[in-house]
Amino acid sequence: MKVRYTWIFIVFSFILTNNLFAKHIIGGVMSYECLGNNMYKITLKVYRDCAGGGAGFDMPAQIGIYRCGTTINCASLGQFNAIQKPKPNPFEITTINPPFYQCLKVPPIVCVEEAIYEFTVTLSKSAESYYVVYQRCCRNNSISNIVDPSNTGATFMVEITPEAQASCNSSPVFNFFPPTLICANELLEFDHSATDKDGDQLVYSLCSPLIGGGSGGGGGGGNGCGSVTPNPACPPPFDNVTFILPTYSFDKPLGQSSPISIDPFTGKLTVKPGLIGQFVVGVCVSEYRNGVLLSTVRRDFQFNVANCEPNVVADIQKDLSLGAKQFVVNTCNIKTINFINKSGPVSEINAYDWVFPDGNPVHTTTANATITFPGPGTFKGIMILNGGSTCADTSNILVHIFPEIRADFASAYDTCKAEPVQFQDMSVADAGKITNWFWSFGDKATSKIKSPYNAYKKPGTYDVKLRVIDVNGCQDSIKKTVKYYPVPPLINIQPSSFIGCVPGTVTFTNLSKPIDNTYKINWDFGDGTKVSEISPTHTYDSAGVYTVMLDIISPIGCKTSETFNSYITIEPRPVANFIYTPDNPSNLDPEVKFKDLSSGAAAFGWNFGDGGRSILQNPLHVYVDTGMFVVTQYVTHKSGCVDSLSKVVDVKPIIKYFIPNAFSPNGDGVNDEFKGTGIFLGMDEFEMIIWNRWGQTVFETKDPNRGWDGRVNNAGNFVEPGVYVCSIKYTGERKKHFELKGYATVIR
Repeated sequence: MKVRYTWIFIVFSFILTNNLFAKHIIGGVMSYECLGNNMYKITLKVYRDCAGGGAGFDMPAQIGIYRCGTTINCASLGQFNAIQKPKPNPFEITTINPPFYQCLKVPPIVCVEEAIYEFTVTLSKSAESYYVVYQRCCRNNSISNIVDPSNTGATFMVEITPEAQASCNSSPVFNFFPPTLICANELLEFDHSATDKDGDQLVYSLCSPLIGGGSGGGGGGGNGCGSVTPNPACPPPFDNVTFILPTYSFDKPLGQSSPISIDPFTGKLTVKPGLIGQFVVGVCVSEYRNGVLLSTVRRDFQFNVANCEPNVVADIQKDLSLGAKQFVVNTCNIKTINFINKSGPVSEINAYDWVFPDGNPVHTTTANATITFPGPGTFKGIMILNGGSTCADTSNILVHIFPEIRADFASAYDTCKAEPVQFQDMSVADAGKITNWFWSFGDKATSKIKSPYNAYKKPGTYDVKLRVIDVNGCQDSIKKTVKYYPVPPLINIQPSSFIGCVPGTVTFTNLSKPIDNTYKINWDFGDGTKVSEISPTHTYDSAGVYTVMLDIISPIGCKTSETFNSYITIEPRPVANFIYTPDNPSNLDPEVKFKDLSSGAAAFGWNFGDGGRSILQNPLHVYVDTGMFVVTQYVTHKSGCVDSLSKVVDVKPIIKYFIPNAFSPNGDGVNDEFKGTGIFLGMDEFEMIIWNRWGQTVFETKDPNRGWDGRVNNAGNFVEPGVYVCSIKYTGERKKHFELKGYATVIR
């Protein structure tokens, strides 16, 4: 690549060989960098056709800045001028043809210039977004995918969100300029990634370019949004370009027949154009931090699709490349090699020619070649495509046939001892030296030692694999089965308890290693019971001291035994029992006496169910409230074994109410009220009603302690002497309903 350059103004230059493309704006992008102290550097890049004249760059670029709560509620911060960097001498780039077009002759097509503008601005932190905007008309009139391109301008802008302001965020910056020319019907893969100085997450997508400016306004000036260069640029909202439907859209900018996509995480843009022409394309990169969108940078550019003349590239399936067209094929003790041709494009290859003059001379003209060599050694050859034509290519081939390598090993260990297994490498390499060993022992353990040891933690049959590599990179593998069934070097058991009470249940956990279900396990618990589980659970039904024995026999007959003398002690258990008097305690008789009837007890404990406790053998307890109480007796044997028994003691509430039959309300202090007597504690929902003989209510109360004094509702004049009807209702003990009827005789 030839390069001549000075500073930031850059020109991409190509010879225009036809008049297919006009000379106007072909794209641009804007980004920002936070410099601290609320200061931002704004960078604008604008691209245009440069061959044959056309609209020039603005000197300076007129920028508008707006603070917007919504896109219909914006406040202008005024006009800002972005100064263009000094224009250097143009430089030529020969890499305009992407490397993946190396099989094609790409026609020179356009001249592209880039102008870079910069300015700084201080923006105080705000709860609203700032919009920095540049607008200009117009695009190439030969653009194929949008409506009225010659009168359609562009908007290049960035939004600085409140979240971006708060963190002094800088927007992403695209790394590379897209190739201006791409070839029809050829796959293009372009790195459209960006760099973010803050290290935020970047997400890429196809998006629509924006419209800005208009064709009026008199030579680029003017003050309206319809002028060629609005001064200042106009605020949001911004309209998208109008694609020609249904053939084109923002996500199908090169047409429905030209698939295009961009990897959202890497920015890799893939397209295979099927139509020739000029196409406006938009790519957005959105920046996220902790799931919050900080900024979106929109690049607007133009793809020029043209037919490219085919060429060919000679290539084969190879092990190594020594440089351009220098390929190495390595084999290990294989004299016949199948060469796989990977040259292309196949449609442009008319002839193949394989020549290997060394050894036995070989000459074949098939696309893929099968060639047999005399034996180990080094052989040179060539493959020629389209020999003698202007579209030809050649590959030089170097074949190494290395001597044979054979993997092998042996293993050894004392079959009745749980010790590491020794593996002995027995591999042979005719080349003279083995350099690498890769062991896999079948238990997830590995090794790279020539002759290693492996300590298996579990018994079993293991598939052991060995792969060896010699000095030439040749390798071989072998797999053998190793049976590992030793008996444990030490029998180790762990009972859940050593001392228990009748009936005593003990779980014996077998910690001996290595064992599994293929081993024969014999337990003798000392009480006549024998089982063959690995870790059994056994219940002793009688008190005593028991000796436990264990035998372990491996699948290959190795045996080990252990006797655990006086290992388990089972103590007798006491039996709790008691009675209480009276049988029916109540609030009138709340004192309860408890009598112990247990056996084998040396200590006692009582829980009376109301918070009261005692350690006496025969306690007495007074209940201060009625109810059903769960009384539990705890008895302890002298060995420490415990038993318990619970019974329910029902302390019943008793409520009594008696109705008098007559009273004399004469004020002499004797029998002046008609009022019931009895035990009212716990009474609820009380109601007393008294009627005269005509059915009129003369007295009513809900208080059992309130009586009738002989007047209507205890007020006014006294009623006439006589007999009055009385009805009494109430809820008694445990919500039982009572209803009493009687007569109240008034005597004077």
